[in-house]
Amino acid sequence: MTATRIQRAALAAVGVFVLPLALSACSSDDSSDNAKAKDSAAAAPEESQSATDDAAGMTDKPFGPGCASVPATGAGSFDGMSTAPVATAASNNPDLSTLVTAVKKAGLVDTLNNAQNITVFAPTNEAFAKIPKADLDKVLADKATLTKILTYHVVGEKLAPAQLASGTYPTLEKSTLATAGSGESYKVNDSASVVCGNVPTSNATVYIIDTVLMPKM
Repeated sequence: MTATRIQRAALAAVGVFVLPLALSACSSDDSSDNAKAKDSAAAAPEESQSATDDAAGMTDKPFGPGCASVPATGAGSFDGMSTAPVATAASNNPDLSTLVTAVKKAGLVDTLNNAQNITVFAPTNEAFAKIPKADLDKVLADKATLTKILTYHVVGEKLAPAQLASGTYPTLEKSTLATAGSGESYKVNDSASVVCGNVPTSNATVYIIDTVLMPKM
């Protein structure tokens, strides 16, 4: 009888000792799991923010197939153009030589260089080449008409790529142009495609286009 009581007492003592250890171990495992869950939850927003930052960085850079023809260094490069006012920057880009000639004939070099925070839709030489030579020569010889066409390519605010998705903007010519698209594909007035967009100059953002825009005459 005495032995049985002693055995029961011993088992009870062991239970009192082991139970807190088991509870402690479970508590420790739960704490570890909770900590891991919190770490994972904290990491998710950081990863999401990183992806957002990467996407934002993409829109800050020039884009489009036509950008491949821009020189890597020198005054005509993206870095070089970013430090010059827009008419001067355009004169350093071989693909915009016809536009620069037209701007000079219209007497708009100082107007464009002195303007602040504008957007210029700049037609390439190939864009001007789509116009029959006789018609182009006639326009280049008519300062009033030439000025009207060129100022139609200028918006009085800097437009980010996202703003081109679906927008209508007043031009310096006093009428409006419309933009549409997404990602790296945008059109102006459903006629001109942006071939190299978001090009910075010291006073403007330039979108190089493949067709000359024509205002209502």
